[in-house]
Amino acid sequence: MSEHQAANREQEPPVSPAWSRIQRARHMQRPYPMDMIEKIFTDFSEIHGDRAFGDDEALGCGMARLDGEEVMVIGNRKGGTIKERIRRNFGMPHPEGYRKALRAMKIAEKFRRPVISFIDLPGAYPGLGAEERGQAEAIARNIMEMSRLRVPTISVISGEGGSGGALALAVADRVLILENALYFVITPESCAAIMWRDAAHKQLAAEAMRISAPEVAAIGCVDAIVPEPPEGIHADRVNGIRLLGDTIRQHLAEIRNVPIGELIAARQKKFRNIAQFYTE
Repeated sequence: MSEHQAANREQEPPVSPAWSRIQRARHMQRPYPMDMIEKIFTDFSEIHGDRAFGDDEALGCGMARLDGEEVMVIGNRKGGTIKERIRRNFGMPHPEGYRKALRAMKIAEKFRRPVISFIDLPGAYPGLGAEERGQAEAIARNIMEMSRLRVPTISVISGEGGSGGALALAVADRVLILENALYFVITPESCAAIMWRDAAHKQLAAEAMRISAPEVAAIGCVDAIVPEPPEGIHADRVNGIRLLGDTIRQHLAEIRNVPIGELIAARQKKFRNIAQFYTE
């Protein structure tokens, strides 16, 4: 190591607990949503296209079976290679992706199948084409329609749950978050760039934003935290995904037989009250 490299390393701040959790959520070996879907469900039959513009490869959805019961599953795709990641916008959906997801949810509603979504994305794709094709409208419509979907719904934040791009798939009866996952309005790097005009303050932003699983659970943004193996789910995929599957089964069993009117009323009340606080 050169003297210059050694000096730079000495200047690097120690990793904070908040930033350590972010590193785990973004770990390259952490399983992506479709990896989890493949291990938890069987007989996955994918649905393509939004019937309006095209098929967004950043988002996959289709019918599957959970212990023999038919369900609709939705999850974003990031890709394993550089070419796949570019083709899938690093897992960030276009508006046609959200419209495809809504089309799948409406099919599930028609056939009375529960909807289970998996989320690991820093936000919706922010490109010019996405904005021209109605990104904001697509997200808003998904939020509205999910709030009144007449089937049981479960959402799992498995890595990063970023902004409206995540919320468009997470207005559910039960919102689960993995122990090392994150749920935020904006990434710490972007927050630091806005607040301090320097993304280097990302660790400070991560501490201030309170975006870890225990912190968002404390203010009611999620319903339950799914424990991970001691070193993280990336270090023990088999047991980590098995535990997630068992948690999904538990929560689905709890909401499956609730009258749909009660389910929708409770869902809407929960999201109206999320993160509210009062001062004198």
